[in-house]
Amino acid sequence: MWRKLGIAVMVSRSFDGEYIARIIEKLGFVAVRGSSSRGGSEALREMKKELEKGAAVAFTIDGPRGPKYVAKPGPVLLARASGMPMAAFYVALSDAWILKTWDEFIIPKPFSKALVRVSSKVHVPAQADEAQIRDFRDLLQQSLERVTRFAEQNVAHVGTEEFPLLEA
Repeated sequence: MWRKLGIAVMVSRSFDGEYIARIIEKLGFVAVRGSSSRGGSEALREMKKELEKGAAVAFTIDGPRGPKYVAKPGPVLLARASGMPMAAFYVALSDAWILKTWDEFIIPKPFSKALVRVSSKVHVPAQADEAQIRDFRDLLQQSLERVTRFAEQNVAHVGTEEFPLLEA
C-alpha cells in the first residue's frame, strides 16, 4: 500500500534486521538502522532528518525485543523533537501464516485480504517533560490497541459494501 513512497523505517541493527532492511529497500522504503536497544539516538536523529526532507517515517512500535505490541518511547521523542504529529496503524489479514517468534510475525497468504486502520494524529509539545512523554507513550499505546482491535474485528468484512476492495 505504501510501497515506493520513500517512507523511512527504523530497522534494528541486528542480524535479522539486515534481512529486513534489504527487503524493505527492495519495496521502495528507506531503512534507517537502529533500535531501542542499539543505536537508537543516532537512528532518531536520522529519522528527524528524513522528516525535515519531507519524508514520512515509521517504527515497528514494539521494537526489536518486545514485548509484542507494546509501544516504545521513540515515536514520542521524535514527535517532540520534530514538531510532526504521530499516529499508530495496524494491518489485519484475513488469512496468514503466523511464525513461532516472540512477535508472532505474520506473513499474508496468497489472496489474503487486508484491512489497514490508522489512528488520529497526536501532536507532542516541544516542551513535554518526562512525565508527559510517558503520558503520550500511553496515549500511543491506547491508539495502537484501538486500531488493532478494530482492524482484527472487521477484516472479515473486506470486500463487502462496508469495506470495498482497493486495488494495490
